[in-house]
Amino acid sequence: MAQQDMTQVKALTFDVFGTVVDWRGSLIREGQAFGTARGLTVDWASFADEWRGGYGPSMNRVRLGELSWTNIDTLHRLVLDELLVKYGITSLSEADKDRFNRAWHRLRPWPDSVRGLTRLKTRYIIAPLSNGNVSLMTDLAKFAGLPWDCILGAELAKHYKPDREVYQSAADFLDLAPNEIVMVAAHQGDLRAARSVGLKTAFVPRPLEYGPAAKPDLTPDPSFDIVAPDFNDLATQLGT
Repeated sequence: MAQQDMTQVKALTFDVFGTVVDWRGSLIREGQAFGTARGLTVDWASFADEWRGGYGPSMNRVRLGELSWTNIDTLHRLVLDELLVKYGITSLSEADKDRFNRAWHRLRPWPDSVRGLTRLKTRYIIAPLSNGNVSLMTDLAKFAGLPWDCILGAELAKHYKPDREVYQSAADFLDLAPNEIVMVAAHQGDLRAARSVGLKTAFVPRPLEYGPAAKPDLTPDPSFDIVAPDFNDLATQLGT
């Protein structure tokens, strides 16, 4: 990547689940604490993987019109209710279920996230561009210390990534051209979708997103504008 190619960039938007925060490790910890307090014996790693695994299919139900617009908190709860039945967890109150569903509001950042974002913020507008709803992103920013300038994402566009409307909405809300924005993500499909709308792309792989035993293909698409091992390196490449 030639540095002059990035001189017009004014904002960076970020995928959040997996890119900025460690959803899997955080959900496992939440599940362990939740289960211990309630006498539950559960394979929380499998539970976390299945909860995340229901994410895409539930969004597709909205995309296909089977559900009207439904935010991620509600979709997470639909998946959670199914998993509670599957795992034979029948003793929870409604308040217990609601608190556990909000574990997604208490995800821990990767070790480089806050420092890297803070550096990038000195020069660029930074914002999430997540499928998470605004209240989830707000709570997560408070919990994890994420220094966003504003919150963008699917709920504002009433579409879920990788629908092009989400990426275009970032440009529209920031009053920028798409090529003045860099989409940052650990997921290559997200970046390809952003690129198709005209955003620039930065791939930051998170090899531990799915746990230490996973073997994801981290070979970057050669069309991406930037590849960085973490947010601090991304900040260095972008001159902050």
